[in-house]
Amino acid sequence: MGIQVENVSKQFGSFKAVEDVNLEIETGSLVALLGPSGSGKSTLLRLIAGLEAPDRGRIYMTGRDVTEQSVQNRQVGFVFQHYALFKHLTIRKNIAFGLEIQKYPKNRVKNRVDELLELVQLHGLGDRYPSQLSGGQRQRVALARALAVEPSVLLLDEPFGALDAKVRKDLRSWLRRLHDEVHVTTVFVTHDQEEAMEISDNIVVMNKGAIEQIGSPAEIYDQPASPFVMSFIGPVNILPGTAQIFRSSHRSEQSQMFLRPHDVLIETTSDKDTAPAIVSRLIHLGREIQTELTLEDGQVVNAYLTREQYNRLNLKPNQRVFVKPKAAKSFELQKV
Repeated sequence: MGIQVENVSKQFGSFKAVEDVNLEIETGSLVALLGPSGSGKSTLLRLIAGLEAPDRGRIYMTGRDVTEQSVQNRQVGFVFQHYALFKHLTIRKNIAFGLEIQKYPKNRVKNRVDELLELVQLHGLGDRYPSQLSGGQRQRVALARALAVEPSVLLLDEPFGALDAKVRKDLRSWLRRLHDEVHVTTVFVTHDQEEAMEISDNIVVMNKGAIEQIGSPAEIYDQPASPFVMSFIGPVNILPGTAQIFRSSHRSEQSQMFLRPHDVLIETTSDKDTAPAIVSRLIHLGREIQTELTLEDGQVVNAYLTREQYNRLNLKPNQRVFVKPKAAKSFELQKV
């Protein structure tokens, strides 16, 4: 097992940042810690890194109990959101920094830096300074520096958060390819659901200091374990069990229905399972069209259509249509 967290808790004053967390991360896997601000994901990452000490519980890496060990003795590479590169050092010197601190032979340092520049696709840029690189290139330098000392675990704290959308998407694909090449156990923190789904082998969904669910991207999306996971991972319509669209399903009045926009079927003719609706708004999102529908009981439902579906239906604002759920998930209302 690459990383094992046992009954770990961490409190700051009266705030419980992480509470009784248990987590196992397989060697060589890439795992996302996903959740909103304040969910405990960054605190958990810092506990694994040794930047924070747990109030209770134990942390193991590759079978070793590292709970009491310093950051330096945990063999971790850490990459922050804001690069943290040395501005006065060249790219080559930035990558070599950890190796030189550990007094590696000069020849070995040069070979390792050359290898990493090639790996992160910055060959030929080693003599430049951080200010001469783009944001995406600087983040790749930060990753190369973290990998230089051959860590057993690589920890990334929202590494692409400061970058624009296009660069962020490109770097996500690049990081996945890089991981498949180096196979270092990797944990990265993100609040971006799409990022977690695209990159990771498994996702750990956190909320209020606890783990809500652990699973593959497909499991998290298709088999959510709680209303929080269902509503946090991907777009969703949240409706009472009595909503008109579910009238043929005999749902409980004490339940909430969660329905993905992709799972709303729209037809121009009715049948016994459909509910009438009015097309309130059409939003063109490029490859798909978001359709806002108002049911007769006043409930608003969003549906996503492919361009082919949209063209077939030939929808217009204020048009009367008929809708039904293709798939929906029910959760009982929580008693307060």
